Formats: sequence, structure tokens, C-alpha cells
Amino acid sequence: MNTLKNKKFWQFKAKGNNAGDLMLYGDIADATWWGDEVTPKDFKADLDSLGNISDLNVYINSGGGDVFAGQAIYSMLKRHNATVNVYVDGLAASIASIIAMAGDKVIMPKNAMLMVHNPWTGGMGNANDFRKLADDLDKIGESLIAVYQDKTGMDKEKIIELLDAETWMTAEEAVANGFADVIEEDKQIAASINDKTFAINGLNVDITRFKNFRKDKLGSSNKLEEIENKVNYIEKVVSGLNINEIFNSIEGLKEMISNQSKVTEKKAEKPKDNLHLENQVNIESIKAKLALECEL
Repeated sequence: MNTLKNKKFWQFKAKGNNAGDLMLYGDIADATWWGDEVTPKDFKADLDSLGNISDLNVYINSGGGDVFAGQAIYSMLKRHNATVNVYVDGLAASIASIIAMAGDKVIMPKNAMLMVHNPWTGGMGNANDFRKLADDLDKIGESLIAVYQDKTGMDKEKIIELLDAETWMTAEEAVANGFADVIEEDKQIAASINDKTFAINGLNVDITRFKNFRKDKLGSSNKLEEIENKVNYIEKVVSGLNINEIFNSIEGLKEMISNQSKVTEKKAEKPKDNLHLENQVNIESIKAKLALECEL
């Protein structure tokens, strides 16, 4: 038995109107749930503490994690009496995509992503150990295929093709394939990528562990959409400000700068003789004033 208790990677929150929230951001479990009897009970206890709710909103942004934890969470959510609404807040990859399949409705922003692949692991041992490990992975894979089939209605062969290919799907593709139900048009996710890391909505995913990450999937929104998003952001930032007042202030500053430049230019244009004469007059004036003060 695993005697080390997992850290909580979930967050439940009771809401009004007989609803509750579950947030799953980051890795699904920091250690395997295999042989761990404590952590699944903790998760179930937190879920039950929401009471007899009618709606459970699940927010996912995860690159995956422990397959046993994901399967257990999927089963608990499927058994729950509430209507389960899953929101993919960026990425639902690997076992996180299995949890997403528990949703009666799966909602994805237009530039969110979902990834499915075969289960994998690392190990050590002799040839017999690895043969057993491969058989175990095949059995786990069969259980995952059943979950995807139940949600999508796809043939088993088609599901296997997607898993073998490590398939990355945009929101449009996920809906077309039956993995998601609704595209959230009015919400956009911030995303960036370099050679090793895919950052999406605050989550950093190590893409070196995946064999078929599709960078081109990130280009699903065109340049016009990107510009519109930036404009919308700017509008939010300046909302409530008096734009005309700002423009008038800027024009006033420009005029002050222009006038100061003209004054500086005029001073620079004065002949040296005139400047010398002015200085002499000023000196004589100061002398006269000092002499008068001394006499007094």
C-alpha cells in the first residue's frame, strides 16, 4: 500500500443556486493513486461536502498525470447525481481528457486544446517484467478507449487511430469528433510556446514528453482575430476613462514642447556680440545696485 498521502491538486467550492465548482489546474496527482486508499477518499469526501447539488462545474487546465487518479475522478463524477458541466480552461491532455469526458456537457473556448494518446510509463527489470508492463498498459488502454467511445460514439478502431497518433485537437475538432459539445466563442485563452514549453492560461506544459505536439494547432485563430482580441483588451483597460480629456492633455503637452523648442532656438540665434553687450549691461547694473546699497 502507498502510505504517502498525496497533496491536494483539486479545489472544491460551494456556490449559490444549488451548484458547486471543482477546479483541476496542473498535474493530476503528484504521486500515483495505485495502492493509495487515503487520497481517493479525501477527494470523495470533498465532493460529498458540496451536498445535494444539482449542478457541478468542473474547470480543467492540465497536461495530464496519474492514470489511476484520473480514472477514479472520472468514475466519481460520472456517478454524481448533479449535471456535470466541464470547462476546458486551456488544455485537457492525456488523463485530463478522460476526466473531461465525465461532463454531461463539455465546453471549450475557441483556442483551447484537447489531446488523447495511449497510456505510457517508464520501468526497469528483465524481459518478463517488461512483457507484463506492456500487457498492463494494453489493459489500461482498453479502459480509456471505452471512456472515449462512451462520450463520442466513435468506433473502437477510430479511437485507437487517434490514440496511436497522439492526437491534438482544437475546440472545433474536438466538437466535430464528439469529445466536446460547445465552443465558447466569447472567451479566448492566452497561449505561447517555445522549443520545450507550451504555456496556456497560466499552465506550463513540458512538450518534450509528447511525440506529436502540433504547433500549427495554435494558429487556428487568424491575425484579424488576434488584432480584435488586443483591441478588446485595450478597450477594457481604458474603460471608464475620459478619452477626449486624455487626447486634449496630450495635445497640450505637444504645444508646450513646441513652444519651448522655439524659445530655445531663438536664444541660440542671438549674435555673440549682442550676448556680450547684454552681459556687460547686466554686470554694470549689478555694480550700481551694490554701490547704492553700500552707501545706504
